[in-house]
Amino acid sequence: MLDAQNLEVLNPATEEVVATVPAASPQDVDAAVVRATRAQAKWAATAPADRARLLRRFAVAVDEHLEELAQLEVREAGHVIGNARWEAGNVRDLLDFAAGGVERLSGRQIPVLGGLNVTILEPLGVVGVIAPWNFPMPIAAWGTAPALAAGNAVILKPAETTPLTALRLAELALEAGLPEGLFQVLPGAGDVAGNALVEHPGVAKIVFTGSTRVGKQIMTKCADRVKRLTLELGGKSPNIVFADADVEAAALATPMSYLDNSGQDCCARTRILVQRSVYERFLEIVRPAVESVVVGDPSDEKTQMGPLISRSQLERVRSYVPSGTGIHGTAPEGPGFWFPPTLLTDVDAASPVATEEVFGPVAVVLPFDDEADAIRLANATEYGLSGSIWTRDVGRALRVSGAVQAGNLSVNSHSSVRYWTPFGGYKQSGLGRELGPDALAAFTETKNVFISTESTEA
Repeated sequence: MLDAQNLEVLNPATEEVVATVPAASPQDVDAAVVRATRAQAKWAATAPADRARLLRRFAVAVDEHLEELAQLEVREAGHVIGNARWEAGNVRDLLDFAAGGVERLSGRQIPVLGGLNVTILEPLGVVGVIAPWNFPMPIAAWGTAPALAAGNAVILKPAETTPLTALRLAELALEAGLPEGLFQVLPGAGDVAGNALVEHPGVAKIVFTGSTRVGKQIMTKCADRVKRLTLELGGKSPNIVFADADVEAAALATPMSYLDNSGQDCCARTRILVQRSVYERFLEIVRPAVESVVVGDPSDEKTQMGPLISRSQLERVRSYVPSGTGIHGTAPEGPGFWFPPTLLTDVDAASPVATEEVFGPVAVVLPFDDEADAIRLANATEYGLSGSIWTRDVGRALRVSGAVQAGNLSVNSHSSVRYWTPFGGYKQSGLGRELGPDALAAFTETKNVFISTESTEA
């Protein structure tokens, strides 16, 4: 909940108030940019080895407080405890990975006639990171870690509903020795603090993860200022199961491909496309797998799926689910934002639930006839973030991977994100790439310098 001065953070499993946090104003953003600009100048002038050493200390601090961060994530986001521990560990690993790139962020020497030509990668200055509520810790780190490693300062605006882990990370950064003002967290409303960050002339780049609708608004404002921008937006990812695949393995892997984090995942495989000849067999196997998913207290080690983030998100998910045939699991009743695991059958392939991002524990299963039909269905959405292809035919795996319009595909698995490989989307799913070996370069300017070697002697 939000008022003009404060954010009220709720536990989505109980609806109890976890904390009240002051909401940043445009004036707070102005002051933060001033502090960040001063800190960034000193940080950029710090020896690369020392910057790397401080980032590694930050990673150690995160590791030492991993359980604390995980428990905080359970309370503010409703994530199951196993996922929350992974998320805190991912922040640690991202900081370590980024630290390893500080001393390797080098330019090039380009052959030219009459002199020496070199390129230099220089930091942008102050970077604004606007993080979502579905994965508050890791996605905040996706932008923050490489931006800091490249010599920038970072101002992080967490989602209104999940500011607590971000605030704790900022405290740990200071405890690890990062300079005051270099990494700041400003909780607040998107249309207030977020907008001020986007529009501020002292912010050189915005990294935004969230809805396509808001991403377009931010893109328009950045365009007016020729401000650099990375967008990671929505998804409606296909899970394509061919008849020659290990159908049992594909079916058993399906539930958590879209139920992880209660379906609040832009990479969720919510459009399950199954070749018609094995369609009924697939349903026979997947039904008990969906029905047996354990939904409940996210702090319980046995829980596989927790609540949705908020009542508004719960109502949004409900609005997409029509009455009719389907496979349904169970969810707790009473306080909390609960929705059962749902797999819809006999759905029109052009219906909203089959083409729009629901962002909840809901998927549709659609039959297809042949490879061309599978590709047509896979691409029949405005999104293109991720997807899976199940087949034993290597040639088919390569053909379909080349034809599906998505930035991240996996064959015979549901893997999407590794911090050492690139991540990003096609079409309405975003702009630019995060993570991977080029992550630091995305937060730099390339300066070209030519040095003449021609003699000046008379």
